[in-house]
Amino acid sequence: MKILVTGANGYIGMRLIPYLVQAGHEVYCAVRDPDRLSVNTSLRKQLHLITLDFLNLPKNNPIPKDIDVAYYLIHSMSSDVGDFSQMEAQCAHNFIHLLAKTNAKQIIYLSGIVNEKNLSKHLASRKNVEDILTSSPIPTTVLKAGIIVGSGSASFEIIRDLCEKLPVMVTPKWVKTKSQPIGIRNVMEYLTGVLLHPKCLNDSFDIGGADVLTYKEMLHRYAKNRGFKNWIVSVPVMTPRLSSYWLHFVTSTSYPLAVSLVDSMNMEVVVKDNRLQQLLNIRLYTYDEAIQMAFKRIAQNSVVSSWKDSMVSGRLNKKLNDYIQVPRFGVLKDEQCLEGIDAESTFKALWKIGGTQGWYYANFLWKIRGYLDQLMGGVGLRRGRTHPDKIYAGDALDFWRVLLADKKKKRLLLFAEMKLPGEAWLEFKIEGDTIFQTATFRPRGIWGRLYWYSLVPFHFFIFKGMIRELAKH
Repeated sequence: MKILVTGANGYIGMRLIPYLVQAGHEVYCAVRDPDRLSVNTSLRKQLHLITLDFLNLPKNNPIPKDIDVAYYLIHSMSSDVGDFSQMEAQCAHNFIHLLAKTNAKQIIYLSGIVNEKNLSKHLASRKNVEDILTSSPIPTTVLKAGIIVGSGSASFEIIRDLCEKLPVMVTPKWVKTKSQPIGIRNVMEYLTGVLLHPKCLNDSFDIGGADVLTYKEMLHRYAKNRGFKNWIVSVPVMTPRLSSYWLHFVTSTSYPLAVSLVDSMNMEVVVKDNRLQQLLNIRLYTYDEAIQMAFKRIAQNSVVSSWKDSMVSGRLNKKLNDYIQVPRFGVLKDEQCLEGIDAESTFKALWKIGGTQGWYYANFLWKIRGYLDQLMGGVGLRRGRTHPDKIYAGDALDFWRVLLADKKKKRLLLFAEMKLPGEAWLEFKIEGDTIFQTATFRPRGIWGRLYWYSLVPFHFFIFKGMIRELAKH
């Protein structure tokens, strides 16, 4: 059947697409920026890409009229706290407007479990989107999940950061809140199992894993699976604001996202019934099994998608193409080149830059810059990179965003997502036996220029050493 996947660049969308293709479906991916779809060439050839921003209705409907099913996986939490509810509602209305002109027989929406009347902004927004979608004439199936555990998921990475970095934790009282975490593999089984299932149309279902646990229990169980102990002390005096700062500073989440998460962590998210599990005969994985499967993926370097690669993890809120033309005028530059290199070896080293590999030279200075950025509310170096030796446009790379990763032309272009009084690009290009490295900064006002000139001595030291060490590797 013909299936439309919206939010195809997101964590769930990237996981779902291979399942649908392998099942023999014809898959259409609606994305704002096709360059950001981080899939390999063979899979991309099997997809139909539709450039579509649901915040802005196009003049002509690009969705095929004969589409059978549409997955709605759009979650528009932006980098600004508080504005995502309106954006999510607008996206949902525009989606319904476009889909109503097709022959679609089903909408499948992944939402959040709602157990309480007083909802967080995050869950209230999800519920509002659900109401918009179910009010349409197209039969809608709503799946409501809590914490999703899988390699690269936001929940898993936050738990991982907390446990791996803090053997002793003083935590807010929300660690005693109950949740029913679900493994990403079970989520995929539910999402594909309800496809045009006659008993799933015009209905909503809670989905969860085999265990009901408090956040404290989840942290302890993670540590046990990793072979170490941790100690957790909860205190009632930590306010939501302090909790958000604590979560932002310790984990790889951005501050706006931390605010939304803390707001939701006070809400109990437990499955009310297991009708769908019985209907689809799905074997639920335990929390321990979900963790073990996640680490198996990580050990094999086969993490399919990561929440860190979504735009919500940084400050880039426009299309990549809006930044891909590096400005030539009104900018400050540091240009380096090195001749006589082994082009292939240098290229392989370049494609591994950042993350656990580091930046090849003066890594301690890169770490200091990351900590300073984190203190100012930026992303720091905590995001790392999803793959150790694969780079796609749109990927997060420490405190950079990949704008261009051209293997044929041996060119890598990065845009800075750190807190800066201006905009910065870092470009690497290999031509013949020469590597070119260019740092470009477009200052914003006098503070931007003062920032650049104050760092010139460090730039000379770092950038010159980096290109030299990069070629050595």
